[in-house]
Amino acid sequence: MTPRTAGLLVSLMALAVGAGALPMATMAADGGTGNSSPPSPAGVATAPADAALLHLADEYFDGFYFPHNPTAATSDGIHRYDGQLEDFSHAEIDQQIRALHDYERRFAAVAANKLSEHARGDRELLLASIHSQLLTLETIRPWAKNPDTYSSAITASAFTLMERNFASPTERLRALVARERQMPAALAAARINLDNPPEVFTQIAIEQLPGDISFFQQDLPSAFTSADPAVQVQFRAVNAQVVAALESYQTWLTRELLPRSHGNFRLGPQVFKAKLQYDEMVDTPLDKLLTIGMADLRRNQAEFARVAKQLEPNRTAREVLAELAADYPSPNQLLDVFRSSFNSLIAFIRQRQIVTIPSDVQPIVRETPPFMRATTFASMDTPGPYESVAKEAYFNVTLPEPSWSKQHIAGFMAQFSYPVISNVAVHEAYPGHYIQFLWMQHIDDRVRKLIGANSNIEGWAHYGEQMMLDEGYGEFRAGPSNPQEVLRLRLGQLQDALLRDARYVVAIKLHTQQMTLPQAIDFFVNEGYQSREVGEVETKRGTSDPTYLYYTLGKLQIMKLRADLEAREGSRFNLKDFHDAFMQQGVPPIKLVRRALLHDDSPTL
Repeated sequence: MTPRTAGLLVSLMALAVGAGALPMATMAADGGTGNSSPPSPAGVATAPADAALLHLADEYFDGFYFPHNPTAATSDGIHRYDGQLEDFSHAEIDQQIRALHDYERRFAAVAANKLSEHARGDRELLLASIHSQLLTLETIRPWAKNPDTYSSAITASAFTLMERNFASPTERLRALVARERQMPAALAAARINLDNPPEVFTQIAIEQLPGDISFFQQDLPSAFTSADPAVQVQFRAVNAQVVAALESYQTWLTRELLPRSHGNFRLGPQVFKAKLQYDEMVDTPLDKLLTIGMADLRRNQAEFARVAKQLEPNRTAREVLAELAADYPSPNQLLDVFRSSFNSLIAFIRQRQIVTIPSDVQPIVRETPPFMRATTFASMDTPGPYESVAKEAYFNVTLPEPSWSKQHIAGFMAQFSYPVISNVAVHEAYPGHYIQFLWMQHIDDRVRKLIGANSNIEGWAHYGEQMMLDEGYGEFRAGPSNPQEVLRLRLGQLQDALLRDARYVVAIKLHTQQMTLPQAIDFFVNEGYQSREVGEVETKRGTSDPTYLYYTLGKLQIMKLRADLEAREGSRFNLKDFHDAFMQQGVPPIKLVRRALLHDDSPTL
């Protein structure tokens, strides 16, 4: 559980994961009040012990985390480090490890029994985050095993200064020049640090590098054409050096590192279990988790077959799936189709009182930045919790490359059939990531603004996909005269659910040596009902995003929480009240949400 940022977490503390949906930030865009203002969350306690914990947390963030992770600071809206870049040297890694162990001891020494319930949760979050970072630095060691950690990190670092207009173009370009001057040294450190990486990690880095290089050659220069000409001259000189360093790095990866990339990407059962416990506060045995995941997969497969039979009685489920996958817009219309989906989702949420929408401002739909395209199809990129100027949120959609064959494009676009587009819009925007992001502006707790769990973030978005159709969105959108469209929307939701189920199973099996890479691809195709092109991307992602089971994991935890709360409240249960109460908690592991809503530590699964 590492601190969250608006963009990729490029610190050495984090794995480069390229996640389907980016970690969510917490500052809402300006705009109207939506259908109502969200209820105020429970205030943070001010007892002396609580205040002492928060003081130590401030010291940790301001005295350690942000100074050592300037890109994360920029992304979070803290701009005093904009001209700095992460130090990728081995000495810096050792220094971070020593500092983290020191903070681990200091937070552990805080007496939990003297804290309020909310502050106890903050202490657990901080300790879990530190444990996760130490596990990453000392055991998983992406700095020694993943070449993409470096090239994508410097690209993302430049991107954070380009994408948001938090200052004038000249001021941001000056910071970029200062940051770029340090980038060749980062790539030089990579050549020293990398030691027998897994072949797939080196291949992914090589695949990503053309997009990285293009970003520095084209995107960055075009973004700062209005900056001071004298600063542009400085930029062109240092930017050329970065491009040359990236091209040299690409050559080195291809000619020297790839032939000796024989390492193992698998975490192994014990490290996988530890990462899951630290990141998501889930300690369920892996064999039980796998049984739970397979059961959900089979349920969704059976439901897909039932709905497909209703839609096309004379066709098999596979034939209906193929027909569904072939019904997609042309790539040049894809962004507009996503934009047009928002209004009906918003209207339904308001009419059926699903959850409070804190703002009328909609996210900006755009093409995924080049350096993120190899391992993600769609994502939500939101401003950081302390960004006070550039507060736009971006809905990223990856388009097929013009150079691809027709067959490759067709396989890729199967991920964006019309029914699936609706489901993706629910997941990323309404009521998924974007609404959760809007709520985060009301969280008056620095720890929960900066630390969160993917099982909450992705679990909420994935839960929303099924919940919206269960509450009648299909009928609302299609109208009473088009029951076929209702069935198609359900199949789109189920296909995405099967994708997440496949991630769940592959994550466990891939990293506990129960599945090979080709077997993982086949599992996505045969059991997850995905195209082979999608299966290849998803399998590559799973090698470096080992716990991407958090989609289904979080969804199942939220559904159990809802069922348990409904059983306790009976006729007093109200869906909107539950969703609003869930939003008020921020995005900690579901274990802490359960504690806040049920006031116990009952099992999350």
